[in-house]
Amino acid sequence: MTGDRRDQRGRERGPARAGGRAARTAQTPAERRRTGDPARTAALDVLGEVAASDAYANLVLPPMLRSRGIRGRDAGFATELAYGTLRLQARYDAVIELAAQRPTERIDPPVLDLLRLGAHQLLGMRVPAHAAVSETVGLARSRSGVGASQFVNAVLRSIGATPVEEWLERIGATLEDPVERLALQHSHPAWVARGLRQALVADERAPEELEALLEADNAAPAVTLVARPGLADRDEVVAGSEAVAGRWTPTAAVLDRGDPTAVPGVTEGTVGVQDEGSQLVTLALAQVPVDRDGGRWLDLCAGPGGKAALLGAIAAGQGATVLANELQPHRVRLVERSVQAVPPGTVEVRLGDGRTLGEELPATFDRVLVDAPCTGLGALRRRPESRWRRQPSDLGPLSALQRDLLGAALDAVRPGGVVAYVTCSPHVAETTLVVRDVLRRRTDVDQLDARDAVRAVAGDDLPLGPGPHVQLWPHVHGTDAMFLALLRRRPQDGTTTGAGD
Repeated sequence: MTGDRRDQRGRERGPARAGGRAARTAQTPAERRRTGDPARTAALDVLGEVAASDAYANLVLPPMLRSRGIRGRDAGFATELAYGTLRLQARYDAVIELAAQRPTERIDPPVLDLLRLGAHQLLGMRVPAHAAVSETVGLARSRSGVGASQFVNAVLRSIGATPVEEWLERIGATLEDPVERLALQHSHPAWVARGLRQALVADERAPEELEALLEADNAAPAVTLVARPGLADRDEVVAGSEAVAGRWTPTAAVLDRGDPTAVPGVTEGTVGVQDEGSQLVTLALAQVPVDRDGGRWLDLCAGPGGKAALLGAIAAGQGATVLANELQPHRVRLVERSVQAVPPGTVEVRLGDGRTLGEELPATFDRVLVDAPCTGLGALRRRPESRWRRQPSDLGPLSALQRDLLGAALDAVRPGGVVAYVTCSPHVAETTLVVRDVLRRRTDVDQLDARDAVRAVAGDDLPLGPGPHVQLWPHVHGTDAMFLALLRRRPQDGTTTGAGD
């Protein structure tokens, strides 16, 4: 392509119109940094590890920062740089292709990661352009050589010369379909954007909200804490830290900055890190009246343990016990760690397949939580790389598993007991369609109006859809996009307990 020139060693020199020799000499000697600073270096290494080993950034970055002694503002900068670059990767790749005048497939992956980091600093962070360019070029020089650094310098100078709004117009102009255009501009796979739009419409929300939803997915979320009832008090957590009270639950506190492990109670397990939407659906299950209680509760898919710990804390106060079932051994250990502060004897952690538990322990439990494995499309803001790992083909196997788990939960709950079906995805293939299909196969189950239980926790000001399920939204509620359906196993006398009862 035009400007795709190489020096005598075959190294990329950058597009002619992006600067060529002029771009290479525009920096002063002091600006020509030869190595990358530790925060940017850590962010680059995270991108490489995520791409090379399918690692999760939120598991890779924190130990990396600790091992390298990166703390405070530098740690915050590295976190935003890595996570923001991963979230907005598709947007930046489209910009890079225009600025570099070549497809990203023709750029060496390590150099492409450098360009993505530089683009995020220029278009997504409050980093002065000269610093974003010079620091990234220095990192490129130390990691990929002089030729690559010249290419990075030229492309980033081209990107920095144009405001982000104009770049969004330019990349959007390459697509005619309005949903595909929004998906690219807001860095979501097109199939995800279509699924989210369908879910909005199914919840009787305006399809025009899609852009606000995509924007919310790209906003770095604050850390939300849960003060587990009977173990910690939310007001004391707020008074003893920089957190503020959550919007919807009496257990939530929001920490905009700082290390959550520094908050009293987090290390001991009386306080945990948990999205407020996750807290809300768990508390709602505990609100539903049953004809007798204080018995046995079940968390069918308990890993990593946040909901099990919250259920356990509530159960301890009501004289109930919780069986926390988990299929994966490493997640069993996470559950055990999460419930460490719950009074002994309250939570039993079990390794097993939830699909068989209805046969093993039929009609046993008063309350059952099915936090089903799903695509996680409701938590894209928290898992920056997950949007690029999921495929439409994932929906079929996951929805089949979700149906099996919900069916097992309904077998395990006793007549008169209640099941909460929860997903961290708003996609209708994982939510309403699963519930509808399971209900069609059974004559002993009624769907309750979950809005009643949710409002009993959050109050009447919580905006909700038409029911009987509840769908939370990042752009409306400030939570992950949690879905909740409440189902009651019909009492043995045949009494019907339908939606709204």
